[in-house]
Amino acid sequence: MPATRPARWNLTIRSLHWLSALAVIGLFSSGWWMTGLGYYDPWYHQAPWWHKSFGITLLAVTALRVGTRLVTAAPPSQGAPLERRAAHAGHFLLYALLVSVMVTGYLISTAEGKGIDVFGWVTVPALLTPFKDQATIAGSIHWYCAWALVILAAGHALFAIKHHVIDKHDTLRRMVGINHNDTTSH
Repeated sequence: MPATRPARWNLTIRSLHWLSALAVIGLFSSGWWMTGLGYYDPWYHQAPWWHKSFGITLLAVTALRVGTRLVTAAPPSQGAPLERRAAHAGHFLLYALLVSVMVTGYLISTAEGKGIDVFGWVTVPALLTPFKDQATIAGSIHWYCAWALVILAAGHALFAIKHHVIDKHDTLRRMVGINHNDTTSH
């Protein structure tokens, strides 16, 4: 990591953060919507294909995000020590839930031994030998982890707003790309 700490997150980290947030919202919404589709609905087969394609894309974005974060210095943390520890724990839990949702989605999709077609560009192979009731078990875990992820992400957003409005911290500005002392986006 670089010796100096930046005043804000770099463009790559910020872009991957907001892209991930949009993907999580979109995937959760589409997943919930798909559970209500009937067999004869025109989207019954098409919606899962899109959902899986975007899910695998989010997995790649998440891997890039973690890799980038490992070699990128973070802006200095703000707040009391307990707040900083809670923030780190919350971020860790967000990533753990995100990975859990994606792994269980993969297990649901590959339960019959078929790979996942991603936008017609590439097929992610089914690497694991299916286990008994794989789709059902993974589906339940996927559903509950997705709910937990969305609830925790909403809390994450609310705390960012709280830090910005009440505490007057630069937390939100740094993720948007604005320094406290300037008004231009970088």
